[in-house]
Amino acid sequence: MGKQKKVRIGFVGVGSMGQCAHLRNYVTIPDCEVVAIAEIRPQLAEKVAARYGVPAVYRDHHAMLASEDLDGVVASQMFDCHATLLPEIYGRVKCVFTEKPLAISVSAGEKLAQLAAKTKTVHMVGYHKRSDPATEYVKNIIDTWKKSGEMGTMKYVRILMPSGDWIANGFRELITSDEPLPPIKREPPMTELKGAVNGKPMWDWKPPAGDYVRFVNYYIHQVNLLRYLLGEPYEVAYADPSGVVMAVESRSGIPGVIEMSPYSTTVEWKESALIAFEHGYIRLSLPAPLACNRAGHVEIYRDPKPGQTPQRISPTLPWVHAMRRQAENFVAVCQGKKRPPCDATEAVEDLRVALQYIRLRFAGKR
Repeated sequence: MGKQKKVRIGFVGVGSMGQCAHLRNYVTIPDCEVVAIAEIRPQLAEKVAARYGVPAVYRDHHAMLASEDLDGVVASQMFDCHATLLPEIYGRVKCVFTEKPLAISVSAGEKLAQLAAKTKTVHMVGYHKRSDPATEYVKNIIDTWKKSGEMGTMKYVRILMPSGDWIANGFRELITSDEPLPPIKREPPMTELKGAVNGKPMWDWKPPAGDYVRFVNYYIHQVNLLRYLLGEPYEVAYADPSGVVMAVESRSGIPGVIEMSPYSTTVEWKESALIAFEHGYIRLSLPAPLACNRAGHVEIYRDPKPGQTPQRISPTLPWVHAMRRQAENFVAVCQGKKRPPCDATEAVEDLRVALQYIRLRFAGKR
């Protein structure tokens, strides 16, 4: 058999996350070649292309898509650009990757998911925590325990998410230019948040202002991770007015909690999850999003039967970080070897949860 053809990837946008979270990983994957960059800041595009050995540079995605034969596009953009940008990419390539969330509003997210399906475009949404080797390991243990019943039923999932240093020196190699950012088409004002609380409007549409935008920008990762660990959809049951606690109930009745910045750190990242069963638990600790060459940490506690010695183990995981594994996963998606860890259809559910949470927090209703 002949050598498999490399996946041809084009980048739309090479700003900070485009470079340091994504491009520097893709250019070192053996099955992949980054063949083109589309960037509206030409000086930045040329500098980045020279650094990473990308042969072609285009002023915009229209020119790139017209000229290049691509298997996938990595469009690392602010999420308020997705609703206007992605319809111009869907159908032009078979696979698209964007950062989270899918869009700002539920309605915009639904339209994108429907259009992706209509154009037969596979849209992988960048919830990188699903690609962390530690999370992958934990998910396998959860599914095994559920299937075997050896640890009893799942009882509870808790995610702790203090604010902290998410960059972890990840922008040290960032290439910049002094070019102003040209105007960009963005998602129009959303209409899902209506009414007033104490005589004041619930929604002030001046992105990134507003509690809803802050929530989907910062905590949508945990909203998505909670569903992944539970293994089923959930509804928001309680949102405390201070914005620290969101309590949920899954479809089968399992309670869950996300604790949002009950404290903060300056030089650490303390994100963790507890998945509790009747006779044991799993603890997952995740590193800062831009930390390199380290996976999360896993602790597994088993106490299945009286009289048996309980066990606590911590597996040794590979020196691979979530963003790197995520890039490998997208290349595998482009090859048709696997499904996206999270696609556009599922990502709409995160926006619905966010809207539900904001309504409960500020208006006391779903």
